Amino acid sequence: MKYRHEWKHEINYSDLLALRMRLSAVMKPDAHTTDGKYKIRSVYFDTPHDKALREKRDGVNAREKFRIRLYNDDTSLIKLEKKSKINGLCLKESCRLSKEEAQKLIDGDLAWMSECRENETGNRRKLCAELYLKMTTQGLRPKTIVDYIREPFTFPVGNVRVTLDYNIRTGGFRTDFLNTETVTMKAGDAPIILEVKWDEFLPAVIRDIVQLSGRHTGAFSKYAQCRIYG
Repeated sequence: MKYRHEWKHEINYSDLLALRMRLSAVMKPDAHTTDGKYKIRSVYFDTPHDKALREKRDGVNAREKFRIRLYNDDTSLIKLEKKSKINGLCLKESCRLSKEEAQKLIDGDLAWMSECRENETGNRRKLCAELYLKMTTQGLRPKTIVDYIREPFTFPVGNVRVTLDYNIRTGGFRTDFLNTETVTMKAGDAPIILEVKWDEFLPAVIRDIVQLSGRHTGAFSKYAQCRIYG
């Protein structure tokens, strides 16, 4: 497991158009996109006292959050993810869930997770075991749906990934993550988000491309933005 560097910038539509052209000239679109983009739907977990949300807003140095995620409403690939952050560096751990397992998690049915023990082989069981522990001891539960569109670009040197995220929508109090009929609404005046992630170093060509006049690195959270409404 490797922690990665991450920059986030809030940008506008003009920035998006300019970056799309610049990035396309140097980087490759993610191989899993359709017409260069895909839809992401996540449901985020938090405690009854909103530990993850409060730590994000307070800028706690070491924090984590759990979510379940799918792409383009395709239930054949559902991921349980844990994102950790410490000293400005990020680590994402993930494992696959079946559609049935994901639905049970949303419904609060944890019985199947009691079989996910730390000494079983595979990351899947270890991550499920950790979530099970925190759901049973901290009261971690699904809180809200977060939808958005992502345009991802990759660059092999430095293992760089640049994404443009927009049309951020919230489920409010809804958590029925697998229901494609679930109505989401625009998450207020949420900006377009430029994210830049890399390993040991960021190549100068990419650094130059993502520099925008008047834009500075920030700490925008899609989850926090969506929780305003639920």
